Amino acid sequence: MLLMTGMFTVCLTSCNDFLDEKPSKTASLVVTTTDQLQALLNNYTNFFRESNGTYISSTDDYGLLHPIYDARPMAYAMYAVQLATWDTQYLPNNVLANPWPEEYKKIFTANMVLGNIDRVTGSEQDKKQLIADAHFIRAYSYFQLVNTYCLPYTEQNKQELGLPIKKSVSFEEPAQRQTVADVYALIESDLAEALKIEIPLQQSGRLRHWRANTAGVHGFAARYYLSRNDYNQALSYADKALAEHSSLVDYNTEMRYGRTGNVPVNGVPVTINYPYTHDNQSDMTDMLNWKEFLYFRSLSHSSWWYVPSPELLDLYDKENDLRYEYHIVENYSYDRGAINPAYSYPGYIFFFKDRLPSGPTVAEMLLIKAECHARLDQVGTAMNAVNQLRAKRLKPGAAVNLLASTKDEAIRKILEERRREMPFTHRWQDIRRLNNNDYALDDVELTRQFYSYSSSSVERDGGLKTYTLPKNSRRYAAPIPQTEIISSQGVIVQNTY
Repeated sequence: MLLMTGMFTVCLTSCNDFLDEKPSKTASLVVTTTDQLQALLNNYTNFFRESNGTYISSTDDYGLLHPIYDARPMAYAMYAVQLATWDTQYLPNNVLANPWPEEYKKIFTANMVLGNIDRVTGSEQDKKQLIADAHFIRAYSYFQLVNTYCLPYTEQNKQELGLPIKKSVSFEEPAQRQTVADVYALIESDLAEALKIEIPLQQSGRLRHWRANTAGVHGFAARYYLSRNDYNQALSYADKALAEHSSLVDYNTEMRYGRTGNVPVNGVPVTINYPYTHDNQSDMTDMLNWKEFLYFRSLSHSSWWYVPSPELLDLYDKENDLRYEYHIVENYSYDRGAINPAYSYPGYIFFFKDRLPSGPTVAEMLLIKAECHARLDQVGTAMNAVNQLRAKRLKPGAAVNLLASTKDEAIRKILEERRREMPFTHRWQDIRRLNNNDYALDDVELTRQFYSYSSSSVERDGGLKTYTLPKNSRRYAAPIPQTEIISSQGVIVQNTY
């Protein structure tokens, strides 16, 4: 359901700071202090995870490849096939990799804070920061949802169906979908409140990126205004974020291999080398210590295989780009079971096998800065910004610096760099904005070849079929899961295609 009965109790009982407090007659814990609300928001395990199959499987970064399917059909779950071919017929009945309930839970928690802030004791400064934090959480989650289930914001689309807008924890609040314009108005309103945050990213020598902070909110604002093709605003906020925190991980000195895996293939053990950030799934240390985070969020993939498309792989300088060396893990298909028959294909690995950094980072800010300067025809400054990032990602030498003599060349090269640096996590949002700006040279039409399928199985007998997602397709709004429509008793209506 959109908002589940008893969620208030669940959220509170997840916070150890006040588990021993006296429960009310409803078995819910009564919120009386700002410390209790702080405990809710400090529990980063309720916020960092983002499960969005559309972001993972629906772009040209993802490889839905029939040779992989032929060798290992289980490599692709049916929902991944449906997402990767932009299905509308079967996908609404598949609830996997669906961010709707996950993001609305975060919105519910934010609304809980806002709804209780005037009733609790605590300093006015604490209340002020909690308000900004809650508005930030809500803005971030609505931005994720609107980029998944709604058409891109344009003059033509702004009155199309958006999302149910929830600004309280009341079950009486209407569940009808508001317009796209209404959702964006809420995001901008929440962002304006979030920008009042006064808590810096770094405190006592430690990055506090799992909570709202000045650099993180500026970073999200830069991302938001880039999505609206407002390059001056996006550049301004990217600069503000970088002015506060600009540390990059130097892949030449700070990256290394970690654990190795040995998989028997035709009776012979094959070694698979993983980056050190993969080392321990249950240990959050590598993610929490990733010094480029401005705000900690991680995209999660249940299949544990981000399959890079051949097109994505071809974007890397395989000799000099250390992102290819450490994140493109050769023979990863063996890890995923493609050993009988044996089929070798890489996987993209960052944090363990299922997690990629998706929150605003220093690298993203440099790429936003570079792109905005290029869009504003400031080519030299644009290339300086993107090469600042590349200096920490490539081996020293002539390959580090990208060169461009025209605006068009600079934009193309910077967009390619975005894909190399942030595959899967940003590409869906990027394609949506690129297809709806006033610059035709960056338009993207997606095409794949794969087998036909039914609701439950892939049908290889009919050969390959071509699937396309045209620039102005209504399928840029993913189908809403049928479970949400049913639980709302039809108040929430499905997208039309």
